[in-house]
Amino acid sequence: MSTSPTPPLQLSDLRLSATAEANDQRSDKSTRRRRLHPIAIGLLLPATAILLLELLSRIGYLPANLMPAPSEVLNTIFWLGQHGLAQHMVASTIRVGIGFLLGTLLAIPVGCLVGLSNRASQLIDPSIQGMRAIPSLAWGPLLLLWLGIDETPKIALITIGAFFPIYMGVVSGLRGVDRKMIEVAELYGLSKTAQIQRVYLPAASPAILTGLRNGLSLAWMFMVAAELIEPSHGLGYLLSDGRESSRADIVLAAILILAVLGKISDSLVRLVEQRLLNWRDSYIES
Repeated sequence: MSTSPTPPLQLSDLRLSATAEANDQRSDKSTRRRRLHPIAIGLLLPATAILLLELLSRIGYLPANLMPAPSEVLNTIFWLGQHGLAQHMVASTIRVGIGFLLGTLLAIPVGCLVGLSNRASQLIDPSIQGMRAIPSLAWGPLLLLWLGIDETPKIALITIGAFFPIYMGVVSGLRGVDRKMIEVAELYGLSKTAQIQRVYLPAASPAILTGLRNGLSLAWMFMVAAELIEPSHGLGYLLSDGRESSRADIVLAAILILAVLGKISDSLVRLVEQRLLNWRDSYIES
């Protein structure tokens, strides 16, 4: 009884087999990685740095007056929590929120005007780029002369800090829209308003949201500069107080709190970014 010969493997069969094997390996790798929560992975580096600093401080390698142990900084945070830390955190957060909101409300329309009009770009953009090069501390004395020493100059300085990265994100996003998409929109007879709504803004939204995240980060930086210029209350006041009293633990505690607040606010904006840009078919290596 004769048996039929086994048909030779075709090139397509080999490709399908290799593709299936690669997919299985990728699936196993991603499954193993999903066992570690992203937050846990993100905490590996700072936790390692904290443990290393604690060890070096305990063995006396780092001077306690310049680099106190992380445990001492944590004790200082608890002590500050009993002496008005919450008030300082709320004051700084409110200033950043108001300044970031005002910077956004100013940057988006100006950025849209410059990004969509060559004439407006030639007229406005050079002046904005010149002002963008001015250091943050250089604005402080002028704002104090113009606006006094109340809350207004602090919020104005934070607004300036948030304005420029948001403006740059809007302009670069609108300027980077693919010309072919605009030609297709014109071919279908879309008006300029419809083109902005259905082509320009969706295509530019990744750059705009990146600008918002950068603007929020600079808003926190400018907040510290504003509170250092005229310290009254806030996290910048804690930095100034720690410097004047030679308390490195207070300075490091304020820096750590600033890092945590900045990370929380950035994570909120990033969450909004992920929700708004879930339509993108982007490649992220697993």
